[in-house]
Amino acid sequence: MKTAITELFGIEHPIIQGGMHFVGFAELAAAVSNAGGLGIITGLTQKTPELLAKEIARCRDMTDKPFGVNLTFLPTFAAPPYPEYIAAIVEGGIKAVETAGRSPEQYMPALKAAGIKVIHKCTSVRHSLKAERIGCDAVSVDGFECGGHPGEDDIPNMILLPRAAEELKIPFVASGGMADGRSLVAALSLGAAGMNMGTRFIATREAPVHQNVKDALVAATELDTRLIMRALRNTERVLKNANVDRLLEIEREKGAKLTIDDIHDQVAGVYPKVMLDGQMDAGAWSCGMVAGLIHDIPTCKELIDRIMGEAEQIIRSRLLGFLDGTGATRKVA
Repeated sequence: MKTAITELFGIEHPIIQGGMHFVGFAELAAAVSNAGGLGIITGLTQKTPELLAKEIARCRDMTDKPFGVNLTFLPTFAAPPYPEYIAAIVEGGIKAVETAGRSPEQYMPALKAAGIKVIHKCTSVRHSLKAERIGCDAVSVDGFECGGHPGEDDIPNMILLPRAAEELKIPFVASGGMADGRSLVAALSLGAAGMNMGTRFIATREAPVHQNVKDALVAATELDTRLIMRALRNTERVLKNANVDRLLEIEREKGAKLTIDDIHDQVAGVYPKVMLDGQMDAGAWSCGMVAGLIHDIPTCKELIDRIMGEAEQIIRSRLLGFLDGTGATRKVA
């Protein structure tokens, strides 16, 4: 399948693995890229630029296909050394960077000078247009269904994606709620040129996370995520667990007086405990509503091959069938 996204990043299938904290290591990125998608190493999971350089080199040993790096710009006073992280990315020969969080505008000259294609994660049309104006090559449009931070507008992808298609000149991928061939065809129908999957890629064989995490995703339904930190305007969608229940209780007690310090124990230092040690009640960790569509733990190649096979079947048989009068009798699971 050829789309503006496959052409932009030199990949076989229009599927991107989103950057995920303590998930996006070389093992997963290489597996996704080897399967024809665009694998992504999560830059800030590596505590120093030197460690990121080593992780990039590790990934190069596992794949000769294109892969990228996620760089999230955090709203903190003690910012990570972003110029040094970018230098490690450039020196590692990376040609695709997924940016997220705050605007990457001040770092765009360095990225573009190195010939790097930048795709920025956005949760609104206005932010997508800003990304286009500052020179981003593509946008990952995150609907309200997504795991992690869905923004504060609460617009689901059935509305957000066609609105992005109406406004944007650069290509974009759909993110949030993406899991299978149906997701891909729907995203393409709504104007996207591909899709970004985060939560779905955690439940794969190569994802370097504890088996408890993968099992939790298979067991979860679309009803098992919760929104936290709404009062702080830092909304995050996470998987329900005992500590998330405690966090929500604290939020109800504090109301508008809530501060980040009130929920420190439920959000700080959680990811290593969950992803590496399998402590499923350790605290809040990002998970999309798409968990309801996760029923198995395939390899990345099995997953991507299945998605592309389903997408082709839907397009060739079901959708074209509606035009020739045979589609009403064909069902796609």
